[in-house]
Amino acid sequence: MKLRNVAMALVLCTVSVFAADVDGKWSGSISTPNGDFPVSYTFKADGATLTGSMVNMDGAPIPVTAGKIDGSNITFTVTIDFGGMPLVFNYKGVVSAKEIKLTTDFMGMVFEYTVKKA
Repeated sequence: MKLRNVAMALVLCTVSVFAADVDGKWSGSISTPNGDFPVSYTFKADGATLTGSMVNMDGAPIPVTAGKIDGSNITFTVTIDFGGMPLVFNYKGVVSAKEIKLTTDFMGMVFEYTVKKA
């Protein structure tokens, strides 16, 4: 019984060692057909759950929802109110020490960009 508990503790410690350090502020820009668009995120990890916010064009925070962390991979959703119509953006990312490579799909157009730790 004790051996099993020790083994389980080692597994849990190993998982947290390999988990990405996503906590903090991240910023960058997305290249679009209409020019570069600045983006900024604040993330907080709680085990395998990712929370935080994205800064809207007017400076207001938009909550990150359905956030998950799996090693260095993250996924999350941001819903933007566009004149009463919700626009849902699903994100996938890979976190490294100083940057996150993000991918999102908007109406069939895939955007890939990198944000750096602020």
